[in-house]
Amino acid sequence: MLRALTHFLTLVGGSFRDLAPIIVVVAFFQIVVLRQPPPDFAGIAVGTLFVLVGLTLFIRGLDMALFPLGHGLAFDFARKGSLFWLLTFAFALGFGTTAAEPALIAVSAEAAAAAAEAGIVAPTESARKEYAAWLRITVAVSVGLALVIGTFRIVKGWPVHYLIIGGYMLVLVMTVIAPESIVGIAYDAGGVTTSTITVPLVTALGVGLASTIHGRNPLTDGFGLIAFASLAPMIFVMAFGIVWNPG
Repeated sequence: MLRALTHFLTLVGGSFRDLAPIIVVVAFFQIVVLRQPPPDFAGIAVGTLFVLVGLTLFIRGLDMALFPLGHGLAFDFARKGSLFWLLTFAFALGFGTTAAEPALIAVSAEAAAAAAEAGIVAPTESARKEYAAWLRITVAVSVGLALVIGTFRIVKGWPVHYLIIGGYMLVLVMTVIAPESIVGIAYDAGGVTTSTITVPLVTALGVGLASTIHGRNPLTDGFGLIAFASLAPMIFVMAFGIVWNPG
């Protein structure tokens, strides 16, 4: 029991070191620049403690569950030797985790409200919900397809930079032809699609797959899936804007 408590306190200390920079920055501006005590100091202190403990448990959970799970899935799919099921799992993983991402739900709702104010959709609740739902589906499909492409790249050993450069060139082209009202939403969609569950699981899957396949380097071939998951939504959401509001 004492050994476990000591280990947990060591993990908490590591999390505190990670949080220390932001704590110092906030304290500096609150005390030196604003020169006033923070409102509800007790509540902030308790909340910071919760964040510290939560971050510690989250990191520990990654080490115990998500990272081993991702590596294990990669090994099992590689051993099964079925590219179809590997790519199917990659799509399902990207689609499922993205569709349920709270940040995407919030951005979609805000985008629908803004679209209603701009006259792009009817100013009714049902129209806003339909717009938000289709936007979420578009982003979820794009992330699923992005993971399919990224996984296939690992299997084939293609260099990641060619695909990323080509993708961003397409983003630039889409930025020019897409309605101005959708461009900012598309760029934000690229940042809200990688959740705290998706990132470690997808990263572990990529590294595990590269470690399992003969001739692949985990360092050069295993990473890059998250980049695809951030890039694809920008392209798909701008295409969504062209279809929904071609004018």
